[in-house]
Amino acid sequence: MRILCAVDGSECSQWGVQALEALAGREPEAVTLLHVVDPSALRAGRGRNPVAEKRALAAMEKAGGILLREAERSARVALGQAATGPRTTLHRVLAHGPLARTIVRRARHAKADLIIIGSRGLSDIRGFLLGSVSRQIASSAPCSVLVVKQPLPKLTHVTLAVDDSKHSRSAARFLRSHILPESATTTIFSSAERPVTDLAIRYLSKAQVEELERPVLERATRLVTALREEFLKEGYTVVTDVQMDHVIDRIVKQVEADHADLLVVGSRDLTKSERLHLGSVSESLLRHAPCSVLIVRGRCA
Repeated sequence: MRILCAVDGSECSQWGVQALEALAGREPEAVTLLHVVDPSALRAGRGRNPVAEKRALAAMEKAGGILLREAERSARVALGQAATGPRTTLHRVLAHGPLARTIVRRARHAKADLIIIGSRGLSDIRGFLLGSVSRQIASSAPCSVLVVKQPLPKLTHVTLAVDDSKHSRSAARFLRSHILPESATTTIFSSAERPVTDLAIRYLSKAQVEELERPVLERATRLVTALREEFLKEGYTVVTDVQMDHVIDRIVKQVEADHADLLVVGSRDLTKSERLHLGSVSESLLRHAPCSVLIVRGRCA
């Protein structure tokens, strides 16, 4: 697997590099450590001073180079290759441009299968107003995205949230093939949307509601059971659960109940309009989940 890990010196960014330890058992083929310098930040003020801007840019580039060297040392430790011959190729890249777009462009250039990024970087006050850099990347990346919200040295409990779509099945395959260690316990969870509104339920009998809900629950149960069998065939420890509730609220509650280290969801490619509205389930979970989130999409899913 090819990984691009964005670094900016923030604590969340450092957690992103350290998260390579959780993936070390799979020995990634290549890891690109990327630091982005955004020159537009220097031109934000009204009183432009080209000489001062040039000096500031040089300082930012120097700081970025130091940061990348430190990140490489941390990456070798995380991968368990600090004292051994390198089995994973490490690249350091200093790039210029808008943060999210540059990270996505570099991921395409590196043919990355996974982008790792901290949930909150040093520029995130500005990023918050724009919807956050991590959410922008999650909405437009050509590959899967791991957003790290807390230290993630190993994976113990993973929650895989699924629905009856090819994207959820792809997420399950990606999790088994590239991420999940044999020691982890995976909860395969499906939250089925109620086929009737809360308002309509007031005017229906319990038997009528159950009749409407039964086929929805049965379909979700068949999906979860089939995925469970696939995990068990490969020797993974897995539990399952199916609930009927509002999807996002129920998944967040499940993650909290599991004390999950990682929430995994599949995601389809968004249209430009959907990216502007940032209304997908995966992006809502990215905002509200209390743990790190892996959004699976792209060619390697």
